[in-house]
Amino acid sequence: MSKITDYPFTFSLLRNYVVFSFKRYYSEYIVLGRENIPKDCPVIFAPNHINAMMDAIAVHSIAPKNIPVIFLARADIFSNKTSAKILKFLKIMPAFRMRDGMENLGKNNDIFEQCVEILHQNKALGIMPEGYQGDQRKLRPLVKGIFRIAFAAQQKYESQPRVKIIPIGIDYGDLVKFGKHVIINIGKPIEVSEYMKSFSENPVYATNEIRKRLWNDLNSLSLNLDSENHYECFETVAEASTTTFLNKQHLPNKTIFRFAARQEIAKTLVILEKADHEKIEKLENLCKEYTGLLKALKIKNWVLEHKLENKSSLIGKSILLILTCPFFLAGFLINFLPFFIPVFIRKKIIRPEYEGFYSSLQFVMGFISIPLFYLLQTILFGCLIQTSWWIILIFLLIQYPLGKAALKWNELRKKIMAKLRYRNLTQKKSFELIQAQNVRKQIIRRIL
Repeated sequence: MSKITDYPFTFSLLRNYVVFSFKRYYSEYIVLGRENIPKDCPVIFAPNHINAMMDAIAVHSIAPKNIPVIFLARADIFSNKTSAKILKFLKIMPAFRMRDGMENLGKNNDIFEQCVEILHQNKALGIMPEGYQGDQRKLRPLVKGIFRIAFAAQQKYESQPRVKIIPIGIDYGDLVKFGKHVIINIGKPIEVSEYMKSFSENPVYATNEIRKRLWNDLNSLSLNLDSENHYECFETVAEASTTTFLNKQHLPNKTIFRFAARQEIAKTLVILEKADHEKIEKLENLCKEYTGLLKALKIKNWVLEHKLENKSSLIGKSILLILTCPFFLAGFLINFLPFFIPVFIRKKIIRPEYEGFYSSLQFVMGFISIPLFYLLQTILFGCLIQTSWWIILIFLLIQYPLGKAALKWNELRKKIMAKLRYRNLTQKKSFELIQAQNVRKQIIRRIL
């Protein structure tokens, strides 16, 4: 009987394909701190949990290729034998929660013992320390299970450094749309052995200390807009002030620097909320006014971040769009079904209530549907157009690049249209636009 720690060729093949697809689902795949992943020792990967299955795939994408990462997931998805077998093949074990029934909590003891044995075999675990997923970019309190497993596994080695917890902060450019960025920020390993003496004297105190350490590490590695009452305000402030922050620090306007800037802005907002309730309420009102004005103007914040582009430049870009339109049409027609059927199924058929699952559903359906459609379209192309085999092969290979090019073309079209609208509003001296610009400046002045 196969064990969950086995690493069959079929799993290796699937993992490589999924990771390959994952890296192409995002326009930018950025990994920081890869050198912090230790070799030849048991590790527990501990990422923040914001985007369902995508978080687990992000961990697989940075884990050593020669070992599987075994994950824990909520027990209710193991509800029938078929799904349980699939999940076991995918190296996922159930973790029972209060909502699964008090009578089932005892089953966690067997699961935790398996986890300890996995670590003793120098394998890797993946545990979401928050225990559940949220669709807001903030950390939730960490549950005890990860630390219970870590201490139990380390007891075999006593004070000898062995078991390590690897904090990982994951940031997505968008939690639903593909073609945005993903940043995987790997922190320095937490040596569980450093807490063993304290654990032997006072397990509760030691658990709280290592939990505080992991939370602080995750806070420094991820974007934590830590507010219960002003989360939307925090999002708006971060969006409105990031470019100005970068300009003041003389930093390039690149994804990684924008992420770091948003982290600093988030820290400032958290401190401000605790220190000055009146000021944060005024900021809240400004943010509501700002988002309302942008909605009325039908423009995005990024348009206001840039200087007004001259007319000749916009005309030149528009002409370029027209000239390259045939390539867009080819990419769009070839990729319409494989790219948009997963979105259609998610929206019209499955209709999940929780937004945090949207991206995962689309990704899973996409990495199945895209190669299938490409193969079928290639067969159809070969049947309709009697030509050389190498032309058919080229058609097979160019379908995806044409699709990505079509998405880029459409993105550029939207930007040019937005800039033209912005220019038109500026020339008309739109009162709402002037008001939006002034409100944005007020928001920035209050935070930077």
